[in-house]
Amino acid sequence: MTVQPYQTIVLSPADLSKVLEPMIRNVVREELARAMTTQPKSFRLKPDSPLYQDMAEILRRKTQGEIKLHSHAEVWGE
Repeated sequence: MTVQPYQTIVLSPADLSKVLEPMIRNVVREELARAMTTQPKSFRLKPDSPLYQDMAEILRRKTQGEIKLHSHAEVWGE
């Protein structure tokens, strides 16, 4: 058995964002789909759920001007 050393990959913040963004969108889409199948006519997240906490953090960062949120058309190309 041969033990391989770990490889180090160096990414700029922009490159890291390009890699992570599609992955994060998939996770959020899956979580929202799962939440909607549980209660299809209403959408409520429990305050102790990770998705709720993430969305609260995003709102806080948006309110403080730390991030810019994109429109539906910008995100989905519609």
